[in-house]
Amino acid sequence: MRTRPLAAVLALALALTACAESGGGESAAPSDVSKELTKENITLKLAYTDDPPSKALISAFEAEHPNIKIDAQQTPFSDYVKSIKLSMAADTPPDIAEYNPGAMRSLVPAGLIYDLTAYEKLYGWNDGFPAASLEVLRSNKEAKEYGTGGLYAVPGALSVLGVFYNKQLVQAAGVTKPPSTLDEFKANLAAVKGKGTTPFSLGGLEVGGFQLWNALTNSLGDEQQYRDWVYGKPGSTIQTDAAKQAAQTVVDWVGAGYIPASANATADADAQANFVNGKSAYLITGNWAASVIEKGMGANVGFFLLPQAKAGESTVASGASVAFSISSKTKHPNEAAAFLDFMRSAKAATIQFDTGFMPVNNEAPIQASGLRGDIAGEFKKVVGDNGIVPFPDFASPNMIDRLTSGTQGLLSKQSTPDAFLTSLQESWTQYHG
Repeated sequence: MRTRPLAAVLALALALTACAESGGGESAAPSDVSKELTKENITLKLAYTDDPPSKALISAFEAEHPNIKIDAQQTPFSDYVKSIKLSMAADTPPDIAEYNPGAMRSLVPAGLIYDLTAYEKLYGWNDGFPAASLEVLRSNKEAKEYGTGGLYAVPGALSVLGVFYNKQLVQAAGVTKPPSTLDEFKANLAAVKGKGTTPFSLGGLEVGGFQLWNALTNSLGDEQQYRDWVYGKPGSTIQTDAAKQAAQTVVDWVGAGYIPASANATADADAQANFVNGKSAYLITGNWAASVIEKGMGANVGFFLLPQAKAGESTVASGASVAFSISSKTKHPNEAAAFLDFMRSAKAATIQFDTGFMPVNNEAPIQASGLRGDIAGEFKKVVGDNGIVPFPDFASPNMIDRLTSGTQGLLSKQSTPDAFLTSLQESWTQYHG
């Protein structure tokens, strides 16, 4: 296959960006929505970066719909966001694509993905998916504010950011149970360090650094204030005392030797491998890593959500879904919608949970023990407290870059908490006004 000339690719990217920034695109909505599916043999192209969908999930859908095949192509996250914007603007885009509400929101005003409200009503998705998981996937036509307007994706699995811990290493330091307050966790870190173990593995080269800051901000700050900022509510700011305290804590933990000096040269996968191999006691990441971590550590690993500043406060943690959108250029929107609806089935729930995610169907019966039991219990607690908040990189299209480079500055002590937060707010203001 011949590739497009570079000039054509650049022109395509510029056209998409200009359309999104000007707000000149039109929101696209499917017509003739129906649960009646074609009897012909068809193939749907699916582009994604995170599991699921796993091969097992796709196979289960195909078993129920033998005439529909799913051609799935997975791309590493570092490349996915840029490549998917180009491919969705192409003449023959994927029928279904994994959607990131922050970096990919330009697809909405450009009219490249469908407003799925009609399918939401047809299938009853408002009742079939957790409300918090749908909220961040709704936006106005300009994609400037979440929680309002059309629905542009639905969840394929649910995730939450928390703390994995090496049971043997923390027990050797005298830590016998997960902490109930942030101060207690800080004391546990000091105890682990006192036994000669580096408390954290951390991938500052990618998203690991800002995930640490994110978790601390959720523990220290006002939940609604943070949510409003990510959602793009007018007048919101991240330049808060809690966010600053979280950034300063990152700097302090570097100084205390809790975070490896090599963090900024470490990729997320390498940080995870270091944790699995016993080089640290803790790893802050999402439950999407559970399957690989459990395979490497067996019963020697547990999971808890970073606790709040005070005991008894409602649990708060960043979480999201592996979400999927439908191309406005697909020839098979009803069949693509059927695949999205399958994600809340009992069969899908088992597969989602087996691959380390939480099912989108909260009522699905799942048997959980060990690490999976820890995750299920913590997830149930935060959902019960209505404490799931979105990830900070959803706040603006280039926020993930500001977060990554900004926390690298904190980790290397080349930047300050004030400068870090100023950079984040500048990105927010440039986009939201």
